[in-house]
Amino acid sequence: MLLMTDVSKSYGSGVFALQDVNIHIAPGEFVFVVGPSGAGKSTFIKMLFREEIPTTGSIFVNGVDILKLGEKEIPYMRRQLGIIFQDYRLLPDRTVYENVAFAMQVIEAPYRKIKRTVMNVLDLVGLRRRANSYPNELSGGEQQRIAIARAIVNNPLMVIADEPTGNLDPETSWDIMQIFEEINSTGTTIVMATHDKGIVDAMDKRVIAIEKGCIVRDEKHGVYGYES
Repeated sequence: MLLMTDVSKSYGSGVFALQDVNIHIAPGEFVFVVGPSGAGKSTFIKMLFREEIPTTGSIFVNGVDILKLGEKEIPYMRRQLGIIFQDYRLLPDRTVYENVAFAMQVIEAPYRKIKRTVMNVLDLVGLRRRANSYPNELSGGEQQRIAIARAIVNNPLMVIADEPTGNLDPETSWDIMQIFEEINSTGTTIVMATHDKGIVDAMDKRVIAIEKGCIVRDEKHGVYGYES
């Protein structure tokens, strides 16, 4: 699913955001990426969907060398991924239904398929009843659920989440993680950067720890390992 080989990212003057990263993530894995602030987690995550490009090394996603893609090919590659951000990035002037449907409209899915699929994923995240609401009428947890629904509506091969519970209270965070567990149980690969020690320690997933741009730990049944 994901193969990073000898990946480094330098911003000049000998400053590395990432250095000599070698990672293989198999299809269906659930992986937490952890580390102190400024460790390189966000750079790692952004490289997975080519928002950042390494200075050296190669990155393959689903067998495709994403660094060799032309500018017109990048959007098509990203359609195989579900990307979730801490700040939700919902369209404020569109309803919950329209926010999720938009991801399918972009790929020109048929209207009937859009309606059926959107309502199914809204059921999954527990928000069918809010389909006609607008983002500013929702709580933070509800907005994150909509961001998740939008990310998975096209049945992506991999879901990439950058601090998806960072703005949420502990109870809501656990509700969100249960949704991710359900998504992962269908075979979708999940790669998640997080500072949430309690969730990482409790979920018993693979943990990749980054410190000062380097992979310092890669454990199959890992723990957070840093002071939160």
